[in-house]
Amino acid sequence: MIRSVLKGTGAALPRNRVSNAQLAERVDTSDEWIVERTGIRFRHIAESDETTGTLATEAARKAIDAAGLVATDIDLIVLATATPDQTFPATATKVQAALGIDDCVAFDVAAVCSGFLYAVQVADAMIRSGVHTRTLVIGSETFSRILDWEDRTTCVLFGDGAGAIVLAAEDSDAEQPRGILATKLHADGRHNDLLYVDGGPSTTGTVGKLRMKGREVFRHAVVNLAAVMNEALAGLDLTADDVDWVVPHQANARILDATARKLNLSPDKVVVTVDQHANTSAASVPLALDTAIRDGRIKPGDLVVLEAMGGGFTWGAAVLRV
Repeated sequence: MIRSVLKGTGAALPRNRVSNAQLAERVDTSDEWIVERTGIRFRHIAESDETTGTLATEAARKAIDAAGLVATDIDLIVLATATPDQTFPATATKVQAALGIDDCVAFDVAAVCSGFLYAVQVADAMIRSGVHTRTLVIGSETFSRILDWEDRTTCVLFGDGAGAIVLAAEDSDAEQPRGILATKLHADGRHNDLLYVDGGPSTTGTVGKLRMKGREVFRHAVVNLAAVMNEALAGLDLTADDVDWVVPHQANARILDATARKLNLSPDKVVVTVDQHANTSAASVPLALDTAIRDGRIKPGDLVVLEAMGGGFTWGAAVLRV
């Protein structure tokens, strides 16, 4: 059986690292208020010369290098983002050009914070179909560009960054096969008004700003994330007890804790980077995955679950063996 095997990871963060205390100099907030409600202590904010595309390219280069490949080995780029460099063309094509790849399939996926999980399933399906063999899957965001800096309930939650992985086709008939084992995705557009941006090319002709009803989003997140993780594992006749690590969307430390409790999952199995990066939307899962692989927590052979939920609502999970 052909499977999509993880070959390398990479990440990129803007130069400007902003603490809660620094943020409190421009926003009516405090370090204590932010930490108590979110667990966030730092975030990175892009400078004028840093974009979704430049961050994605840096993360991609690191992932390709970690995979032991060169850029021209890549035949597919799927980039998840809600903050593209331009309305069109796709930011993925800008990354392709920056990497020096003359021709490969390259496109963006828009599913907000779940975007990376959506991109993983797309890439996995294209690999298993035999159409592509070495793919670059990226989550990259500059959410600071769409924040209302007068709204302290939302602007303190988000940061900028990018994460990338290389997936490659491999024959895998082993008893414990490596690679992507299962993915489950969902969407429910009835909840648009709970988390959205109040602009767009075909409505206002502007980019707009992020709007969120935090209490309602929290409630849906805990229920949906626990359910989709169990759903993905059940399809493999596995349970949370079989999982070595969960790499969740880094939205809020309280959501991570509540989801772990709902799953009866030890907090020691959950990779947490929200304190350092804040919520980087589609970038948060690959950023956290790269962190845990590079610091040695996630090792070859480990069973890992990736999961996320975002505006739409969209949500999903992926099970892989590293």
